[in-house]
Amino acid sequence: MLDLLCPNVYLESIYELDLNKLKQKGIRGIITDLDNTLIAWNDNTVYPKLDEWFRMLKEENFKVCIVSNNSRGRVKIFSDMLDIPAIPKAVKPRRKAFRSALDKMGLKPNEAAVVGDQLFTDVLGGNRLGLFTVLVIPVSEREFFGTRIVRKAERWVLKKLEHKGLLQM
Repeated sequence: MLDLLCPNVYLESIYELDLNKLKQKGIRGIITDLDNTLIAWNDNTVYPKLDEWFRMLKEENFKVCIVSNNSRGRVKIFSDMLDIPAIPKAVKPRRKAFRSALDKMGLKPNEAAVVGDQLFTDVLGGNRLGLFTVLVIPVSEREFFGTRIVRKAERWVLKKLEHKGLLQM
């Protein structure tokens, strides 16, 4: 079970993602979480650095899709601003939303990476489908109440993975 919770890569933020290494692995698309991966929970601002990151992804010919457990309205704001497809109310870690994202991008699981800040939604869901998984440190400590509770279990799992030498930053 621990391997399903182990990301392929663990980074400080999305900005550390090495696009050339992804390309070398045959990755052509990125499925990204929204809250606390791209922006702080309940923040509606696309900051210049984030906008630039998405511009760079497009320039490098990466397809991108947001997959979020958040509401349709919130996710649509960013989907529209960034001009990329999105799947709200994803019910991650279920695989259906990840499959939908792959369909929207026209990719197979081995051609996509999932980037997110949570082990039990983003990493678990991505690993269950055979995606390349990237865990990032949350951009903010402000979170939905339920997420704060899950973070305690997540910290325990991260320590176990690190102790077994499976997790490297």
